[in-house]
Amino acid sequence: MSANTEPATRAGLPLEDLDRAAERFYSARTHCSESAARRLRDEMIRTALPMADRLARRYRVGREPSEDVRQAARLGLVKAVERYDPARGSFTAYAVICVTGEIKRHFRDHTWTVHVPRRLQELALTVHQADQELAAELRRRPTEEEVAGRCGVDRSDLAAARLSGAGYRGVSLHQPIGSDGAELLDLFGDLDAAVDRIADEVTVAGLLGRLPARERRILAMRFQGEHTQTEIAAALGLSQMHVSRLLSRTLGWLRAALLSDTVPPWPGSPEPEDDGRVRVTVEPGDGRPVRLHVHGEVDRDNAGRLREPVLAVVRQAAPGTRMVLDLGGVPLLDAAGIGVLIAVHEAARVRGVTVTATGLQPYVRRVARIAGLQAMLEG
Repeated sequence: MSANTEPATRAGLPLEDLDRAAERFYSARTHCSESAARRLRDEMIRTALPMADRLARRYRVGREPSEDVRQAARLGLVKAVERYDPARGSFTAYAVICVTGEIKRHFRDHTWTVHVPRRLQELALTVHQADQELAAELRRRPTEEEVAGRCGVDRSDLAAARLSGAGYRGVSLHQPIGSDGAELLDLFGDLDAAVDRIADEVTVAGLLGRLPARERRILAMRFQGEHTQTEIAAALGLSQMHVSRLLSRTLGWLRAALLSDTVPPWPGSPEPEDDGRVRVTVEPGDGRPVRLHVHGEVDRDNAGRLREPVLAVVRQAAPGTRMVLDLGGVPLLDAAGIGVLIAVHEAARVRGVTVTATGLQPYVRRVARIAGLQAMLEG
């Protein structure tokens, strides 16, 4: 549709006699080709444009661009021209209904920040207009009773309309509120995400207190100090594989404790068979080699539990005695454990006692060979 707002005339017809122009347009359209009908439609629209623009000027509300309102009015006029039927009565009355309806639809669909029911949207606009009219007539701010009487509603509907009107144009939270760069958002508090984690943090703190000191230190170094497993292993004198195993066991226990109503026993507590301690059981020889059965992981923290009882047996053994260290129950042996085996081997050599190790698991055997203890290994 052309943006030209200059009205056109047909056969000297007065510009405002839209009803007669519409009747002639409808009569001529029914007896012409499709292209001619389009030209007649465009001419009728141009003739009625001033009426649509006048209606648009009546609905200039707030900060809504007047051009948008005028375009909505013209769209309503186009619909009125295309749908007009002389059997419906006056074209002017029909066009006014179409144009104002399209303008109101524009305000309802495009200018309200918050979705509000159509009845309350229209009532809010009516209340706004009544406020302005009464203020001009009374030369003061009208009371709620006066506004409700002008609009023909009760106080509750008036309050609902005013509340709905607050959603007409939202205010940006990034709106500046001072010269220092502060924004409206800075005045609002924020949800503290840590609040939802308080219960879990208190529970975890209690569970951490149940852990052995070594496991607590490993967790602190890994998740607070952000050390790698290799760095933790070097600091504690363990192997990286042992650190990985301890981490997995500790985290698994914490996870199970958090997801259950009762705290499960710690795998390192005295109740289970493998309590993390080194246990040495001496089986006298009685004419056969003395056997020492070793159970548990051997690391820097508990290597002394292996050193003292084994060296004690070596010191008490007569020269020529044969001793067998059964390491089948040792799943892990770190540098401190290797140091114990070297000390036992040297002490036995000095006293003339033969010490061999048997039952080593693959990982432990590999470590012992790397340390040069091949002479102690059986098989």
